[in-house]
Amino acid sequence: VTESDVIDEVVSDTAEAPKHAEEGADKPVEHKVKTRTYRYPGGLVDFVRHINRTKQAIHNSVVGFTGKGTGHELEVAMQWNSGYSESVHTFANTINTHEGGTHEEGFRAALTTVVNKYAKEKKLLTEKDGNLTGDDIREGLAAIVSVKVGEPQFEGQTKTKLGNTEVKSFVQRACNEHLTHWFEANPADAKTIVQKAVSSAQARVAARKARELVRRKSATDLGGLP
Repeated sequence: VTESDVIDEVVSDTAEAPKHAEEGADKPVEHKVKTRTYRYPGGLVDFVRHINRTKQAIHNSVVGFTGKGTGHELEVAMQWNSGYSESVHTFANTINTHEGGTHEEGFRAALTTVVNKYAKEKKLLTEKDGNLTGDDIREGLAAIVSVKVGEPQFEGQTKTKLGNTEVKSFVQRACNEHLTHWFEANPADAKTIVQKAVSSAQARVAARKARELVRRKSATDLGGLP
């Protein structure tokens, strides 16, 4: 099996994604009844590129950054595509946290804050438009969020949800800093990302108004029944 074949097999089944994809490192992965080793020479950035390999990315570069705190480490890679689904995968101490957790909460909170702030500062979003929601912003996003925690606390039915409360603030601060810098340093890509989120918000509002119109019409029709 060639390296490219192996990577294709992994990414086609995100539930069996590599436990981690450290830069230039080989990591064993449980895949059904066999244990195989997958290699991502470019680390999480390569992983995101393969997630988006059949999609149309709306900006060329993959956003990638790391962060360190007391007893914590963070690595993030992300890229938006023209699709409508969100594909965010999280890891804690190489464990695939299918149920998310505090690291994902911190990432989401930071992303929503940074994009809204940037959009308003650059007049890409007016005050009357209101804030973009997290769902608006994450539409078409492929991302990997990986943390290393000194004493991880796993929760959930399958113990795949990170519960350390301090991790949320750590991830949120690190993502705020790095994403703010990236958006400022890449204005053309940032504008494209914001415009996609604004388009998503407009579609969401239009759909809500259409539902309300149908409900009002239904109520009126019912009111006219003998």
